[in-house]
Order: sequence, then C-alpha cells, then structure tokens
Amino acid sequence: MRSANLTTLTDLTIWDGHRLLDADTLQWQGERLIFVGHRDDLPAGVFARSCAGLTALPGLIDAHVHLELNPDDKAPPERTVADVVPLMRERAEGMARAGITTARDLGGGAWFELGLRDEIRQGAVVGPRLLCAGQPITTPHGHCHFWGGAADSLDSAYQVLQRQVAHGVDLIKVMATGGRMTRGSEPTDAQFTVETLQALVATAHAHELPVAAHCHGTEGIRRAAHAGVDTIEHCSWVGPDGWASDYQDSVAELILERGVWVSPTVNRGWQRMLDSPSGAVLGRVRRAYRKMLELGIPMLASTDAGIPGVYHADLPHALLVFAKIAELTPAETLRSATADAAKALGIDHLTGTLATGKCADVLLVDGNPLEDMSALTRTVAVYCRGRSALTW
Repeated sequence: MRSANLTTLTDLTIWDGHRLLDADTLQWQGERLIFVGHRDDLPAGVFARSCAGLTALPGLIDAHVHLELNPDDKAPPERTVADVVPLMRERAEGMARAGITTARDLGGGAWFELGLRDEIRQGAVVGPRLLCAGQPITTPHGHCHFWGGAADSLDSAYQVLQRQVAHGVDLIKVMATGGRMTRGSEPTDAQFTVETLQALVATAHAHELPVAAHCHGTEGIRRAAHAGVDTIEHCSWVGPDGWASDYQDSVAELILERGVWVSPTVNRGWQRMLDSPSGAVLGRVRRAYRKMLELGIPMLASTDAGIPGVYHADLPHALLVFAKIAELTPAETLRSATADAAKALGIDHLTGTLATGKCADVLLVDGNPLEDMSALTRTVAVYCRGRSALTW
C-alpha cells in the first residue's frame, strides 16, 4: 500500500539525536515524522524501502555560515551584488546534499540570504532550514563594516538593529570584537561597552530575537557574556600571545552562569593544528576547550563556512576534526550538530531529534558514525522537512 506523501524506511540503525534506538523504521507524511519504531508495528501492506547497512540520524546543523561569501576569495566583498544569489542557491543545495538540514547565516550585506530562506521554506529551492541574522551590528571601520551595519553610537546601533527587524531576521548578530578578515580590525579588541551590548541584547530579546556575538579576544568574550548574549561565536580566547593564549576561569564561569552557548567554529582546515609538529596552538585550544567542557559550558557545531578555504558543505568533515581537537566522543560530537544545536538555536521543537511530530530532517549514512565517524562523510540520502535533497 502506497499513500501520497508517505515515506517509510526500514531495516535501519537509528540514532535519534541522543541515543541508539531499539527501532528499525522511520515513517513520515509530508514534513512530519509520524512513526519511529519497529516495522512489525506498522499496518500490513505498508510499502517500506529497505535500508540495510545504513544509519539514520537527524539532519546536521551548522550554527555559523555565510552563504554570501565565496570560500575561494581571499578578501571580503567590497559590496554585495545580486549576482551572488544564484551562487548562494548552489551553496545551499550543496549543504543539503551533504546532510546539513539547518544552518544559521550570521552575516550578509543585502538580506539576500533572507530571500533564499523564504524560497527554501516555500519549496522553490532545495536547501537547509535557514536562520538569518542580516547585517551584523559593528563599529565604524569595525569587523565586517562592509556589510552596512556600522554604528557610532547606541542610537545608531538601535537603528541598525531595527533595520534587521524590519527585514524579518531570525536573530541579531553583534561584533563584540574585531576580526582577522577586516583590514584594520584586531581580534583582541573589544568593539562595544558592556552597557551598549546589554541594551542591544535587551532590545533584541524584546523582539523575541536571540543574539549571537562574534568574540575573539577575551575582554570581548567577557563583555558579551556579561550582557547575556545567547551564543558566543568563536570564543577564541585571543590574547597578546595569540589564539587561545588568554583563557580566564572567571570569564568561563561567567559564560556558564549566564547560560551562554559557545559556537567555536571549528572547520575542516583546523586539521593543520593536528598536523603541526610543534602543537603549541593545539595545546592551548585543547586546554581551553577541556576547561569549558569540564565546567559544563555547552558547545554547538559550527564552521564559519564562506570565509577563505571553508566550504559550505564541509560540516561532516569538520565534525571529525572537532571531535579530535575537543577530545569528544562520537556521541558528544553528533549531539553538538543535532539535538544540542537545535536546543541552542531554540528550534528543538522542530528538529534535532528523530521523534514523532518532529520535522523529517533525516540523514542516512553508510555505516555507523558512533563506531566510525567517517561514516558521516558517506552520505546516502538526505531529507529536508521530508523532501529528498539527494537522489538515491
């Protein structure tokens, strides 16, 4: 028996976002999962596709991407032009085909990513569910000022924020420190006072919008955590001696106290740390991550896709590197890109786990990633809200 818009997959190993299930079958109608259990419990005559040897898990979530940016470019764009939109559609489709069914776009110059978000929602374009921040709030000549979000006072920062609200963003992005991609901007430098950040967070939250804060330097991390942002992006602990050289227990305790999630943007290219003969930076980064994790600070998977050399579809490969650098188990790594990420982004009622009533964001891989995480790179099929993104 076949029903319109009904999909049934069986003979699966199923990891639901938290644990392996005593189940072998998934079924969804339209966008929503309607059955997670044993094939024997389905009505007789239901057609089910056999998936022997495959593991089903929730579609992956990349919490930090920039669809506007071309990873092959070494410098940021001087301005955003409409010619980039077809390329953004290609990048979104590539992400979905790689198993990424949700992503946060944390910065662009002309709100093109919001238009793409809506096209994907309407089914006109294949791609992940997008949560978009629009133009980041920054300082004059500050990090990513080229996207049009520079503000020289609290009043002008309010204006930037309200402009994003008017365009229908899903969250607000603020540049709490400088960054490497903007000439004249320094990662160590804090860009806003605590009072300004607190005011922006309060205004965003009044609009029911979470706040993501770009933070490299430790002082900027401290200010963002004190202001009560929802996620700290990068959390690089940059000090005078470089990356991860200025970890401070008191700041980490503040992050935990304020309930802030850390989005460390570990990408595939961080393999260079693992391959480095000296291992100096790796040692500092590992120490910082170990201390944060031991303290109980939650982390979510993210890549900063779009910056030079970081490709939009690379999250499955990046997770292998993240696991090694942060010394995570396979289950911890997978949760950072599924159930935990959905909780951090406030969408765990929709996705992040395979459960009846959730969206059918489903990734099928060859093998079991709990035993061999490279299985994540052997994608067989992907469904975004029940729609096939990868033919098999």
